[in-house]
Amino acid sequence: MSVMVARKKVVRKWEKLPGRNTFCCDGRIMMARQKGIFYLTLFLILGTCALFFAFECRYLAVQLSPAIPVFAAVLFLFAMATLLRTSFSDPGVIPRALPDEAAFIEMEIEATNGTVPQGQRPPPRIKNFQINNQIVKLKYCYTCKIFRPPRASHCSICDNCVERFDHHCPWVGNCVGKRNYRYFYLFILSLSLLTIYIFTFNIVYVALKEEKLGWCAWGGDTAGLGLFPGCSQSLTLLTVLEVLICFFTLWSVVGLTGFHTFLVALNQTTNEDIKGSWTGKNRVQNPYSHGNIVKNCCEVLCGPLPPSVLDRRGILQQEESTTQEESCPRGTSAQEPTVAQGPGGQAEESSAQQKDGSVPVPSLSNAEMPEEKQLTSGELPVPSQDAGQAEH
Repeated sequence: MSVMVARKKVVRKWEKLPGRNTFCCDGRIMMARQKGIFYLTLFLILGTCALFFAFECRYLAVQLSPAIPVFAAVLFLFAMATLLRTSFSDPGVIPRALPDEAAFIEMEIEATNGTVPQGQRPPPRIKNFQINNQIVKLKYCYTCKIFRPPRASHCSICDNCVERFDHHCPWVGNCVGKRNYRYFYLFILSLSLLTIYIFTFNIVYVALKEEKLGWCAWGGDTAGLGLFPGCSQSLTLLTVLEVLICFFTLWSVVGLTGFHTFLVALNQTTNEDIKGSWTGKNRVQNPYSHGNIVKNCCEVLCGPLPPSVLDRRGILQQEESTTQEESCPRGTSAQEPTVAQGPGGQAEESSAQQKDGSVPVPSLSNAEMPEEKQLTSGELPVPSQDAGQAEH
């Protein structure tokens, strides 16, 4: 026996979102699909700090101060927290227009521009918007079917429009926009301090060892990989590797921090700086700048954080029909005798009695018999004469 059962499968909105993003933890984590360089970032930070805590910190804590590993741990934890916050959060993705909304926008554009003859290029889809007495152009996105808000741009890697788009950073594996720019800036700032800190105390470590024991007469520890013959683990290949990583990281991370500090002071984005939006030939002033460095920094780094408009964990319900087979209950097979109660309360034997070859004779209840042959309660049946003659 088959029964049709309707089940409702819960589908989250992040499973149906367009674009080239990946989601984890039921939509709580949002990243770009290209995450290889992000893993390299984690490896470099974790590897360098692990070597520093394992080798140099123990010696410096004894020789100089126990506060050295504590301060390094604080910088490391803060840098990792801001990195993960930048990488796993929604940068400010703007939802795409629904079919009805896109059709309505198309009707508005056709009503504004009129019918374009064949062979002629249609005019650009632009709306003018005024901000602080400055005319700002709102451009139409043909992919998302919307007019982008001011300072928004479409990321070609994630295939989404991002509000206050700054840039797409492969080192953090995500776009940098309105909702995670402050965490990105704090990450590169803390990473710069951490890199300078480790690089400086690596040099101090080497200098202390050289001053105390001499360049090639340091201790008798042969467990490490000596860089020079006779040198111990104090100056190993791992220590030199730390110095090299920190040295080359300084030029990129510290320079990037300085560049973004300049942008924060002007309340400007990387995308606007590259395109020359406010420094071009027209010399148009930045309408978003307050003319004060402190106010600009407070707005960018300390202003209210807008909520995500994606509603990634919203629920979409879809009904699915499935067929279930219900097996017959045991004890109803043809070989087992069954007893059923008749209308008069008397038991009737089942067809299992056919095993001895006799033909089953249906029995009549007291209610089904003729009136002259019905038995009263307590009366015994009297054999008929035909039955008696048959016996003789």
